[in-house]
Amino acid sequence: MASHKKLKSFRRPFARCLRSALLAFAALLLPPGVAFADSALAIRNESANALKHLYAVEPSTKELGDKAVAVLVFPKIYKAGFVVGGEHGQGALFKGKEPIGYYEISAVSLGLQAGAQTFGYALFFMNQKSLNYLEKSDGWALGSGPSLVAWDKSIASTLSTTTLSQEVFAVPFGAQGLMAGMGLEGSKITHIRP
Repeated sequence: MASHKKLKSFRRPFARCLRSALLAFAALLLPPGVAFADSALAIRNESANALKHLYAVEPSTKELGDKAVAVLVFPKIYKAGFVVGGEHGQGALFKGKEPIGYYEISAVSLGLQAGAQTFGYALFFMNQKSLNYLEKSDGWALGSGPSLVAWDKSIASTLSTTTLSQEVFAVPFGAQGLMAGMGLEGSKITHIRP
């Protein structure tokens, strides 16, 4: 048990250090003028505007949003890498039009990669069980916990009760930059208090 506590106490400073290194690295690769949100108001406004824009450009997501228990919106996820890469973003969780929490998403990867990009993601929680998992977990590592399904045009065209039985739908949007992939594999979502 003591070794578990040591590991946990080591992980948190390491995660903060890694996040700081990622932010510094991303700042070098991303265009000037890109800043990270640091206040609840900024995160809420950017997230609400991104969701409104998503509903306008992809109307099927509006229907999905109407049926969802809550929607977690990351308006800009910054992804950069050169062999070692990472991503980071902040977003708001909405129940109806009201923000009920703030979260960050981050990941680190190793492999053949080079470039930088920004993109957004909206996660539609279709039932209370999946939302409870997000709210009660000490960070949700995507790929564990509730099932996550990528939303695309083929799913949107066959919207039905069966389709909507999935727990969480992930909808990417607004990609800019030059880097392969916008996947969330290996990403972790953690509650924050901006």
